[in-house]
Amino acid sequence: MKMNNEHESFAHLEEPVLYKIGMFAAMNHLTVKTLRFYEEQGLLPPAFINEENGYRYYTMSQMAVVHQITALKQAGFTLEDIRRINAGSDEDSVILKKKSELMAKIAELTNQVSALDGYLAKRKGSLAAPVLVKTIPATTVACLKRKIDSYDNLFEVMPALGERMERAGLECSLPEYCFTNYLDEAYKDEDILVEVCEAVVKKKDEIDGMYYKELPDTLCACIFHRGSYADFASSYEIVLKYVEENGYEMVGPIRESYIDGVWNKESESDWLTEIQVPVKKR
Repeated sequence: MKMNNEHESFAHLEEPVLYKIGMFAAMNHLTVKTLRFYEEQGLLPPAFINEENGYRYYTMSQMAVVHQITALKQAGFTLEDIRRINAGSDEDSVILKKKSELMAKIAELTNQVSALDGYLAKRKGSLAAPVLVKTIPATTVACLKRKIDSYDNLFEVMPALGERMERAGLECSLPEYCFTNYLDEAYKDEDILVEVCEAVVKKKDEIDGMYYKELPDTLCACIFHRGSYADFASSYEIVLKYVEENGYEMVGPIRESYIDGVWNKESESDWLTEIQVPVKKR
């Protein structure tokens, strides 16, 4: 008898209360226009439409759908994303995909903020530009390796490479790309092992210790340094700090690419060098 009584009580469940569209909109802090748009998009059809006058009615339980739509929109989901979820797509996988997209966007925006910080940083001595991460295109280079007593002797190696290139009949590639690699594992101020390189159109004979290397595309954190080479320290400080703070690590010798110098500029203040730090994301 008890079970019969329970079944009888369930047989008389109350019908849900219907709320006109204006009231339902006010209850959810939405406009009537928004509810009609959700209906057009198939996201939230009314619970009942009066065929005689076209009035639309909603139930209290539909507030959960409104909250879902609002929350997902605030999280960056498009209405198409929400429609897919409501149509049966796995909600967790859609949300995880969106989270991954947002994390990538955060990383991109963080890099943009770092670039702006670098641009706004006070110029120290010879600092002439912010740090930029870019890919240096693949190239063939002629190389000459030497130990020099000090950095003052660096440009004694450059003419030696040029003389060998001329004897070999090498043609420099355009745009010209001449740079130095420092091959010692740690900083040294004497007995410095350097490798000077010049991009060439194609390999020819190897003459008096000159050899060739094929350099692949290389991702580098770069900064322009204008002025004396004696002031490199401030630019190195900026670019290496950028590498450390932006999730990169060095993956090869630092290059100093010489754009303007003693060979074409009379004043040291006009010398222009690009410091290139090969990197990869940690």
